[in-house]
Amino acid sequence: MKINRKRKIILISLIVVMIVFLGVNYFLTNNKDYVDISYTKFLDMIENGGIEKVFLSNEEKIEGIFKDGGYFKTDNPRTEGFKEKLLMQDIVVEESDGNTTVSDIATSIFISIGFGFIVFFMYKNSPRQAEKEISKISNIDSQGNDLSKINFDDVAGNDEAKESLKELVDFIKTPEKYEEYGARMPRGVMLYGPPGTGKTLLAKALAGEANVPFFAVSGSDFIQVYAGLGASRIRNLFKKAREAGKCVIFIDEIDALGKKRRGGLSSGGNDESDRTLNALLTEMSGFKGSEGIIVVAATNRIDTLDDALLRPGRFDRQIEVGLPDVNARHKILKLHSKNKPVSSQVDLKRVAYQTVYFSGAKLENLMNESAMIAAKENNKEITMKHIDKAFYTVIAGEEKKDKSCISSEEKRITAFHEAGHALVTKLVLPQNRVTKITIIPSTKGAGGFSMNIPPDKMYRTKDEIRKNIMVSLGGRASEEIIFGKDNITTGASNDLQRATEMALSMISRFGMDNETGLVNYEVLIGNNLGSNAYIIERVKALIEELYIKTKTILEDNKHLLDEITKVLLNQETINEEELDVILISKQTDVYDNTLV
Repeated sequence: MKINRKRKIILISLIVVMIVFLGVNYFLTNNKDYVDISYTKFLDMIENGGIEKVFLSNEEKIEGIFKDGGYFKTDNPRTEGFKEKLLMQDIVVEESDGNTTVSDIATSIFISIGFGFIVFFMYKNSPRQAEKEISKISNIDSQGNDLSKINFDDVAGNDEAKESLKELVDFIKTPEKYEEYGARMPRGVMLYGPPGTGKTLLAKALAGEANVPFFAVSGSDFIQVYAGLGASRIRNLFKKAREAGKCVIFIDEIDALGKKRRGGLSSGGNDESDRTLNALLTEMSGFKGSEGIIVVAATNRIDTLDDALLRPGRFDRQIEVGLPDVNARHKILKLHSKNKPVSSQVDLKRVAYQTVYFSGAKLENLMNESAMIAAKENNKEITMKHIDKAFYTVIAGEEKKDKSCISSEEKRITAFHEAGHALVTKLVLPQNRVTKITIIPSTKGAGGFSMNIPPDKMYRTKDEIRKNIMVSLGGRASEEIIFGKDNITTGASNDLQRATEMALSMISRFGMDNETGLVNYEVLIGNNLGSNAYIIERVKALIEELYIKTKTILEDNKHLLDEITKVLLNQETINEEELDVILISKQTDVYDNTLV
């Protein structure tokens, strides 16, 4: 390795010196500003003593230097006695016959030697060196030298996934027992689900429970530009695993190497990624069940994987690792609060209810942010105040420190916008919780924030999706009602994006539109739904219909909109309890949902 580094340094130094030499030579040779003068003027200047030096040659033009140092060109007379005439006027004369000069020869020699050295360094021992490099980099790094210290007690939530993996612990420890019964345990386990849900942690816990080595690699480790290197790394990994005996091989982000292969007449079957995938399939089919080796893989996109990976005998067990429910979130929060000075007044159950759609990684980040805020404020304990602040930071970003640039009119617009979201939520989706409304701007560019938390549910109904679209449109509808159609703002851009995504899913994926019918248009059109005029028109019509209903609801309850906005402008933030007090004080019933 040292020789290679030294060679690179010499090579780069040589190239730099050549470039500098050629640049200086070019500058000195060509950095002369020549002035074309007529031959008559040239003769006059000879008579008047204005010429210092003349370079004679056989070219069409001759060059020279004025007494004041400038350069000139003029016609070459090519007459006898011309040189003598110049000398008689005390003009220095230099002759050139057009042949190569000593300077030109030196430059050519230097360039030839330089390029010779470059070629020498590039090709010296290149076949042998390349062979050594490929052999060396095919030895993929892994964590197989250390036993995992994590077990299933360290994994909160994911109870179903843990139960499925616990069955494999006994198989890894005593594979002979299952062989006696003629049972074939899964060679591979595919963990799939959203990012941050604990797939890697579960794989480590499996190895920790079985007390066997853990070989962890990433799918991107096998994607190389060298032909055959990815397949070589696959073979090397499984060779290491067999030498270790019983173990767990973990391949994270397996979709990097296991995407569906191209079929038909394409030449994709011969490319490097396909060779790597074929090597993985071959290795997984090759090891025996009695070896006690389990291959665990993780992906966020199981739908993109090649069918050959998921067939029995390869990754024949697929386990979904989904987002945690409220009880799982409570356990995860307790786990990540163990080594933190959390106040006894902190209600983690309430935090769990508040963090719908949070992954395990996001919950860990929430508690970490809370600890950092408490430490920054030099508090001895982490309180609900710190957790609430961290929650806002994770969702919307840090509070903007400089609020002087925000005018009172902008604050008023933001207040009506956020009040519109909150009021529509309370009127059409009373099962949802509005835990916080604020008009404090954040560093992510949000002018305010309305936290709408739905209940934990496995499915969403058509009615709920329609009402959620209305909630997203509540801010824009409120602006139009209060300030007029010509004074609506750009603040609803993210809201419109969410509303469009939900409407598009209803129509193109879920078959919830009467006109488009029970058809999944992604299957027919692919992912390019945004270019289909029919789908666009249906999405536009649905959003327009729900926007009109949203405006009607807010117009019928404008007194509530005004009251929520008034409190928001006064104290900048309203929590759930304060919002409920406002609505109860005005003796408001839930809006008639039959309108929706």
